Amino acid sequence: MKKISLGGVEIQYAERGQGPAVLFLHGFPLSLGMWDGQEALSTRYRIVRFDARGHGGSGVSDSALTMDRIAEDAALLIDRLRLGPVILAGCSMGGYAAFAFAQKHRSLLRGLVLVDTRAGADTPEARKGRSDLAAKVMKEGAQAALDAFLPKIVGETTKATRADVVAKLKDMILATPKQGISDALHGIAARQDSTAFLREIDVPTLVVCGEEDVITPRAEAEILQKGIKGAELAMIAKSGHLPSMETPEEFNRVLEAFLRRF
Repeated sequence: MKKISLGGVEIQYAERGQGPAVLFLHGFPLSLGMWDGQEALSTRYRIVRFDARGHGGSGVSDSALTMDRIAEDAALLIDRLRLGPVILAGCSMGGYAAFAFAQKHRSLLRGLVLVDTRAGADTPEARKGRSDLAAKVMKEGAQAALDAFLPKIVGETTKATRADVVAKLKDMILATPKQGISDALHGIAARQDSTAFLREIDVPTLVVCGEEDVITPRAEAEILQKGIKGAELAMIAKSGHLPSMETPEEFNRVLEAFLRRF
């Protein structure tokens, strides 16, 4: 792990390998550790990942963690590490940030991988739910986020057969500072609707969805596939919202097949 100052905050990141650069954006309320299984691809690709502000080993920002902020930190990291245009892979919250990145930093984008995410904005009810949870987290700590998200964030197969994955997720969530969780909840709730933007995406795009995902199910993935010209859709069996962790071998197989075009 390394740290670098980006926009006034110390950001923790990791990089390994040589070749076309693939930059990973993690989900909420996790860390770059959700992509540990993808370091297996570093024999052919330069695998780079970082902790969003207030997550993992990165410092807490002084304001809501907007999707634009994550996108801007990604652009700054690309510049500092001299990655050049990257294939950007974002899961869930990372996917929301990937849309912001694609809109603001098209010249830095070679390809896009959207994992268990959606283009639409939150409904008023969803925004209220996030606000209520943010307040609860600030009062009770990360345990409140764990209780709210862990039951939904992995598939039934993982719950039944992958205790190691569940344990790692639990540790990851509980290690996230409560301020970082709260900031991210407010930032996610405030994100813009990217549905209309889908038709403007003009880089090769892979959409990935776990078949057991109850947070962003197949219908959401199909909206992305149909909205982005030429996009591919890969459904991952025996996986929920986090196929990179739940079924890393299959996820890597699908991802590498897509990466071979670069």
